[in-house]
Amino acid sequence: MTKYREIIRLSSMGLSQRSIASSCRCSRNTVSDVLNRAAGKELTWPLPEDIADADLQLLLFPEKAQRDAQSRKVPDCEYIHRELAKSGVTLSLLWNEYCETCRRNQEIPLMYTQFCNHYRKFASLTKATMHIQRKPGEQMEVDWAGQTASIIDPDTGEVLPIYVFVAALSCSQYAYVEGFLSQNQENWIAAHVHAFAHFGGVTKVLVPDNLKTGVEKSSGLSPVINKSYQEMAEHYGTAVIPARVRKPKDKPSVEGAVGVASTWIIAALRNQTFFSLSELNASIREKLTELNQRPFQKRPGSRFSAFHDEEKHLLQPLPASPYELATWKIATVQFNYHISVEHMHYSIPYEYIKHKVDVRVTRGVIEVFYNGHRICSHPRLHGRPGQYHTVEDHMPEKHKQFVQWNAERFLSWAKSVGPFTSAAIRAILACHRIEQQGFKACMGVLKLADKYSLFRLEAACAKALSFTPQPSYKQISTILKSGQDALMPETENITPSERKPANHGFTRGADYYGRN
Repeated sequence: MTKYREIIRLSSMGLSQRSIASSCRCSRNTVSDVLNRAAGKELTWPLPEDIADADLQLLLFPEKAQRDAQSRKVPDCEYIHRELAKSGVTLSLLWNEYCETCRRNQEIPLMYTQFCNHYRKFASLTKATMHIQRKPGEQMEVDWAGQTASIIDPDTGEVLPIYVFVAALSCSQYAYVEGFLSQNQENWIAAHVHAFAHFGGVTKVLVPDNLKTGVEKSSGLSPVINKSYQEMAEHYGTAVIPARVRKPKDKPSVEGAVGVASTWIIAALRNQTFFSLSELNASIREKLTELNQRPFQKRPGSRFSAFHDEEKHLLQPLPASPYELATWKIATVQFNYHISVEHMHYSIPYEYIKHKVDVRVTRGVIEVFYNGHRICSHPRLHGRPGQYHTVEDHMPEKHKQFVQWNAERFLSWAKSVGPFTSAAIRAILACHRIEQQGFKACMGVLKLADKYSLFRLEAACAKALSFTPQPSYKQISTILKSGQDALMPETENITPSERKPANHGFTRGADYYGRN
């Protein structure tokens, strides 16, 4: 199906219809029809999120186009090839002449796209080439160099291969080169971010190869762009148009830059020894400056002068902040309403138990999406595996009630009763190896106030503390049942710190037997 949303989005970025057609793998006529009908329907970007391509197709093209089954005149490709060698002759001019000839002979001509396709097939068979003039600021071509550099591990002495990333602007041939320890997704994205910063702007189009970190599924009609790579392109406001499989001429600038960089940078540093990647990249930057300032052989100026005079001012501005790499994962919400991401556990609203969710992972944040809608986010956990980050609002009501009981809550409750009760609760919690083991005893002590009053509970705790520094629920309950708390004089004026702890157990004294 035609990518109607993508066509409207790229048009809002100011891309030409030819670039949009190349990105969406459709004809320029299709792009023109979509944009014209969208304008008639007053559809502008951004579109509502709930409108899919199928909805747009029904809205823009309610009737089904009838295919023209009549035969069309096949152009003379040999004649076209001869005429293109003449100065000023273009495919567009030859197509207009071809259409006029067909009308005179009462024949049906091919559309311009099919006309060009016939000629390109002929040209590929005859090894013919055609120079394409690139517009300033239009596209940046990127690739990994086939040749690698190397560094030496200072600890083990092992020689580590360094993969060299090369980016080149199609118009000025201005290049950027940097070395990385691997060709993984993180380094691929970081290389683009550094290249944009080096150029001081962003081109309208990115032309990568069909590597997995850029294109998940290569297809001549509708390639599937890697999700993180597509997200990076949207952050910088550019479009990804991959080169065709085994078609290096789709990105000739970077292919040439790779060859030049292999000679004047990688090979030039072959006799030097480096012990860190930063040390190697510092030398690469020095050689890169020399390369960009080296004069052209067949035209005046250099890559550096051509970039600053013709292309730099036409680049799109950089966003306010550089792109932060995000990787996407799919996770299933378990019965404990948590998902596992890199051996760490994050809570999800319990309504999504056993549902599959999309997880966006950055250096500092974990974001969870369901059907394109964000349902929660967490700060990313680092360090010891197996950690949990749980949001209380994600729990069922019964689980919330359980979690709310903790040591701080018991101590706060006891403090509202009095200092002796607070000291007793603190002592009960401290006498257990795991403080949760004392929660039931704390609850029992504090609930005694409902039966005997807050004043009597405070007096009973003071009495218990006079016997032992670690009173128990049973001791405090016994004091209240027997009425011993009534024998405590002015307990409110005595603080636990002023009372000397007893060195004996629960012993009956003279006061108990009523002697003076």
